[in-house]
Amino acid sequence: MTLLKHCFVAASLIGSLLLMGCDYNAEPPTVTDSASPAATLDKVSLQLNWFPEPEFGGIYEAERAGIFKKYGLEVTILQGGPNVPAVQLVTSGRVDMGIAAADEVINFRLQGDDLVAIFATYQTSPQGIMVHDSNPAGSIPELLAAGGDIAVQPEIAYVKYFEKKYDVSKIRFIAYDGGVAQFLNNPAYVQQCFVFSEPVAAKQQGAKPKVFLIADTGFNPYTAVVVTRGEFLKKNHEIAARFAAALAEGWRAYLDNPAPANEMMAKLNPNMDLKTFAQAAEAQKPLIENQETAEHGLGSMSKERWIELSKQLVEIGIAKHTVEPEKCFVNLK
Repeated sequence: MTLLKHCFVAASLIGSLLLMGCDYNAEPPTVTDSASPAATLDKVSLQLNWFPEPEFGGIYEAERAGIFKKYGLEVTILQGGPNVPAVQLVTSGRVDMGIAAADEVINFRLQGDDLVAIFATYQTSPQGIMVHDSNPAGSIPELLAAGGDIAVQPEIAYVKYFEKKYDVSKIRFIAYDGGVAQFLNNPAYVQQCFVFSEPVAAKQQGAKPKVFLIADTGFNPYTAVVVTRGEFLKKNHEIAARFAAALAEGWRAYLDNPAPANEMMAKLNPNMDLKTFAQAAEAQKPLIENQETAEHGLGSMSKERWIELSKQLVEIGIAKHTVEPEKCFVNLK
């Protein structure tokens, strides 16, 4: 498992499109007959923020199954890693698209970057707190009230949210080392996690973890968001719309049958075995689909969610002021 990646992503709390958000009723993009010899594919580059894993399953399925080509696209998927600044590569114009979290989008915009989200993979944030099944706490508020140590990455946003919303005087937030070794050796150990990562790794090594979602406390940024520059979107709106539609179709196919794309990603990322791919893909399903995606499609975002997140970042001191939600995102499908 690639545990350090999730530390990297979670730590990335840092960001003029005139298109309106919540454009759920836009006409669907045109599907190209890529089988025709005369068909010309539009090239798009996509920078991931980590190695091929299930969180990118729909992207790889779109490539594997020829969905990108069906929409007239030749997509170059660039693998990420701990030292790959995916968002900065987008804002600098070195790539067309990248992967970020919603709070990153807001913070980059506050810094003057014209960053726009076009597809939200995780409707529910996969961030969580992992305890052993023997821990009597039944929720994060109960865990915080009980006191003790929680291993988390320094300056992670939801800790500031906890400090604002709850009494954390009995809690000591200690440094997280990026693995599950201490969790496996200490039945009282409590640590941060991503629901499809550390808990899967811990279970494979015999532990019985229990996970509390951060989202259940009310802090729930869209995660694994596909972003681009406002300038690129303005000049290539129709291409971006086809890209978003292909992503939605790729994710639908991956959610229904992740095995083919998992095999493809496993060849690109040999540090993760197929069993782990399968378990992680299953664990993330409920985070990708919800009532909103049932009504508006996979990857959809709402203005209300962006307003709420922007206000929360101000309340916890990460952002100096709110941003205009319409400039943070657009639903292209």
